[in-house]
Order: sequence, then C-alpha cells, then structure tokens
Amino acid sequence: MNYEVVIGLEVHVELKTKTKIFCSCPNEFGSEPNTNVCPRCLGLPGTLPVLNEKVLEYAIKAGLALNCEIAEFSKFDRKNYFYPDLTKAYQISQFDLPICEHGYLDIDVDGNHKRIGITRIHMEEDAGKLVHEGDTISVSDSSLVDYNRAGVPLIEIVSEPDMRSAEEAKAYLEKLKAYIEYTGVSDVKMEQGSLRCDANVSVRPFGQKEFGTRAEVKNLNSFRAVQKAIEYEVERQIELIEDGGKVVQETRTWDDAQGITLSLRGKEEANDYRYFPDPDLTPLIISKDYVEEIRKTIPELPDVKKERLISEMGLPEYDAGVITSSKGLATFFDHTVAIYPDAKKVCNWLMVEFCRLLNSESVEIENSQVKPEKLAALLKLVDDGKISGKIAKTVFEEMFISGKDPEAIVEEKGLVQISDEGALGAMIDKIIAENPKSVEDYKSGNKKALGFFVGKIMKETQGQANPGMVNKMLTERLD
Repeated sequence: MNYEVVIGLEVHVELKTKTKIFCSCPNEFGSEPNTNVCPRCLGLPGTLPVLNEKVLEYAIKAGLALNCEIAEFSKFDRKNYFYPDLTKAYQISQFDLPICEHGYLDIDVDGNHKRIGITRIHMEEDAGKLVHEGDTISVSDSSLVDYNRAGVPLIEIVSEPDMRSAEEAKAYLEKLKAYIEYTGVSDVKMEQGSLRCDANVSVRPFGQKEFGTRAEVKNLNSFRAVQKAIEYEVERQIELIEDGGKVVQETRTWDDAQGITLSLRGKEEANDYRYFPDPDLTPLIISKDYVEEIRKTIPELPDVKKERLISEMGLPEYDAGVITSSKGLATFFDHTVAIYPDAKKVCNWLMVEFCRLLNSESVEIENSQVKPEKLAALLKLVDDGKISGKIAKTVFEEMFISGKDPEAIVEEKGLVQISDEGALGAMIDKIIAENPKSVEDYKSGNKKALGFFVGKIMKETQGQANPGMVNKMLTERLD
C-alpha cells in the first residue's frame, strides 16, 4: 500500500528584545545559570506580569512579514501544566484569540512551487531549561534547572498540515528562518535555541481524506535534525501499520546519536491544559494605525530581494536564491556590489570561497574579518592584472584569517603577477626547447599538450605568471 505523509510544524522563535516579556530581567543568552531572574519571572507569590510592548510590536512585525491577518482584539491565557522548568505551574500564552492568523509562506522544492499555510502566530513566555545529566532525556538519572530562559518572549508559528515530505518541511523551515531573520525580530540561532521546531507527523493511505494519527517530535534544533527525524518517523509509522499495529498519539524526542525517535509521553489535547484568560493581563486592542506604522518598518524580504537580483542584476535564479537565503549574506552582497558593480563575480566569490571558509571555520558572516571593502579591493587587483584568479584565492584565505588588506598581503608575500613579456618569453622559449616531444604532440593535433606547457610555466613561477599572457605567447610560438 502507498501512503501519503502529512506534516505540520510548530516553530518557537525567541524574540530579540532587551528584556523579558513580563519583567525587566535581561533577555540574554549564555549568562551564568539562574542569574537573569527576579521574583516575577520565578513566579513568586504576589508578583504581577507587565507586558513588554516591544514583544507585541515584534509579533505583529513577524505576522505581517508572513502575510498574516493581525487581530484587532487579542488576549493572553494561562496554559496549565506541571513541569520542573515551569515555576508557576502555568505558562502565559494565547489560546483562542492569537495576535496573528491566516498567513502563508511559499516554498520551492525540486522546481515545484508550493504555498504552505500558517494557521496562527501567538505570543507566550518561554519556560526554563532542563539540563539533563546524561546523553539524552531518556537515559538521564537527574536534571538541573536553569531559569534564565523563564519569561523570555516567544512567538509560536503554527503551520497548516500542508507539507508532504521531509524535504518540504526542511524547505519551509529554511524559508521561515530567513524571513524572521530579515525582519530583525530574532537572531534565529538554532544552536542557541532561538529557533526550535516541533514536527507533527502522520501517514495515511493515498486517497483517504481523514488524517492519520499523528506523533509530535519535539525540540528539533537543526535543519538536518528536522529532515532526518521526519524521515525516520514516517518509516516507523508505516512499518507499524504494515505489521498490524496502530500509531498512538504521543510526544516523541529525536535521538540524533542513534538516528531514531523515542517515546516521551502521551500527547496532550487543548482541554488537558485547562486554558482560561489570564486575569492579571488586560486584553489587547490593536488599532489599524499601529499596525500600519509597524508595516513601514519591514525591510525588503527574501522573495522580493531575490526577484530584484534576477531582474535588475541579472543573477541566475539559483544564485539569487543562495544569496537571499541569509540576511547577512544578502547584506554583504549589496554592500560589495555598491563598491564593485560586477554582481555575478561578487556572487561567485560569496557562494564558493566565502561560504566554504565560513562553514569550515564555523564563523558567522557578520563576525568575519573579511569586509565588503576588502573583497572589492581584491577583485580590483585581479581586474588590474596585478594578481591572478588563483593567487586571489590564496590572498582571500589569508584575508579571512588575518583581516589584512589584500594589497598588504600581496606585497608581504611577493605575490604580484608576472606580466613582463621579456621575462615570460625567455622562460617559455627555455621550456619549449627542453620538451621537443610535447612540441611534436602539439603540432600533431594534440592540443592538450598546451596545458602541459602552461603547467610548467605556472610551476616555474609558483603560479604568479599572467595566465592570459602565457597562453597567448605559447600559442604564438608553438603555431
């Protein structure tokens, strides 16, 4: 039997505010455990929450970027459950009247365009963080609690169950991350937990209208984990059904080391949380003027920027997609092209050399020692014939490590390209004389012999000979 996969994602995004959602504690990552806390975010008796207005602004901004309708009336609710990282035994969240609804995001997978619906975006406070004393939560015998994260502002972005493969889910999450990053409301650093994903996965026979029983896989913190966890979960559910079993509605966790999902607990329903309006927070009345003021602050978003790079700068669709997939990369590109207007050449260097070094050294582009002015200066050295393209790659690596200007590196290491006809001519004549067999090969029609001579010259000059001149002078002599 053939099965159809049905996937919906719930994505939690930590907002990049200076303080927490309901108190004035710093909203910072990496502080010593339990230092960014106060009676309010610890849920001590007698404390009352006060909404951080920046959280509301950022939630609306994200909603507008994701094509959502913004509610004119919204409220906060208490989501009641007990867990060690939740000091109050309830979480302030939003239930039936979220701040944003009915949005969408377009994705492309293998050349196929698809629109993924966004059911809702709601605001809530984060819980603390459990640090498990073991390789995974399933095998830990004890846990520590850090409440620094308690009260950090979140938006939860809930998709429609519109995705039909792990590849679509990964593409949606990548696009969603880019859109949120462009708006500036979050740094979306998955490795720090600023963007966390839960995947709801089910399968059903092709043609069946009713959804199958879903399992929720929690806290997937990388694109790879999302794709691998969904692929495994789909295989697990199909195998279970084929063997005569039934999929149960439950919450599972992804064990990256084993490459499997593991059962955590039965999946809760909304009524299990006993939602009710938070009596300490007044409802939110959102004016259209307020929403429009926020709309004006939204920058050029990835899909619009991509179309501009294709239509105005002549970049291929693939190249434009890579450049706009990251706000940092797109900003670096724009600044470089403003100085050195060959968009395709700049794009090639960013996609190949720059991204290779960023990935291998695990460096964010914003923290790189290579700046747009330095890349532009390097490309001008190549255009002026002072260094070859091959030498430029060596210089670029040194720039990446040391942060020095390309001109200084070229001078220090003696990398100036040899373009002296006299010096090159003497060298070429000597190598031709020393290799009569290769000359005969060339004259017999074996044009590959030209590459042999070019290689000899480049080796002799340690790659500093002007390749264009070498080819021209060799061809003239050999012909």
